[in-house]
Amino acid sequence: MKTQNKIHYGALDGLRAYSAIGVAMMHILSNGKYKVSGFVFDPFIQSLGNLVFLFMMISAFSMCCGYYDRLINQEISVEKFYARRYKKIWPFFAILCFVDIIISPSINAVYELFANLTLCFGLLPNANISVIGIGWFLGLIFVFYMIFPFFCYLISNRNRAWGTFIISMIFNVICRIYFFDNNHVISGFDVRGNIIYSAMFFMLGGILFLYKNSIYEFCQKKKILIALLTVIIAGIYFYQGKSEPFIMLVLFGLLLIYSIASQNNTGKILSNKFTKFIGNISLEIYLCHMVFYRMIEKVHMNHLFGNEILSYIVTVIMTLACAIIFSCVVKYLLEKMMQKKL
Repeated sequence: MKTQNKIHYGALDGLRAYSAIGVAMMHILSNGKYKVSGFVFDPFIQSLGNLVFLFMMISAFSMCCGYYDRLINQEISVEKFYARRYKKIWPFFAILCFVDIIISPSINAVYELFANLTLCFGLLPNANISVIGIGWFLGLIFVFYMIFPFFCYLISNRNRAWGTFIISMIFNVICRIYFFDNNHVISGFDVRGNIIYSAMFFMLGGILFLYKNSIYEFCQKKKILIALLTVIIAGIYFYQGKSEPFIMLVLFGLLLIYSIASQNNTGKILSNKFTKFIGNISLEIYLCHMVFYRMIEKVHMNHLFGNEILSYIVTVIMTLACAIIFSCVVKYLLEKMMQKKL
């Protein structure tokens, strides 16, 4: 029997890859002010920004696959755990922040740069940081890394895990109906960056980790049923026309379940050479794509044609191409530097 840390969930690469591309498509559509209409653009592409919640779920599941047993069994020190998190994230993000501040320098940007470089800006209330503005997600993820040992404690007992999951869902509702009103937060507050609001997505990722073997065995003959159920929930999601957190929780949970059931499958939509390549740099693509879109926008190349749909498609391709090349080159150089130090 394979040990837990040797199981490869190749389909997760697909979820990461398509999520990164989808979020980029949404940001470009929203910021480019393209005069387009129809289901493909709204609500479909406009809703792809919500894939950040799927990223949260995948992050929790992946972190548990890599570190849960080692932390619970004290096979890795807390110091080593946090050092690895910083080494994995900080260098690329720091380079990107300096690039952004060079493009748009200001004294406020210097303050925000300092906050970004600590990776602790997710603890700030109402930070609203403009230097790598979409970096709010990284801030939230790093808060999750900070509390991950506690997270492991919460899910180390299945009853406690389910109890915490239920509490996180209740807290999400209370946040929406009470804590995130005008009496408690400022205008423009992004609820997604709050760890309490988003906790239920992380918790579900952790719970699915606990049941991953059972999920795999149960779904072997029922993957078509899971896929059909996912399509139905997706239909409900688009039909109701707004970002209902609990519908997203079910939808993204089903996608993760399908990916767990598809472990070690290759040549499929979610697990192939393309998704493996893009999935490995999905976070980097997410973080840097808006920097390159802004560059394209500054030189007025985001509306090259009289046809708005064609202009949008070309802009998406240029932005993603730049983001992919930049991510690959910087990641390669950073890895070489790390190897020399070792």
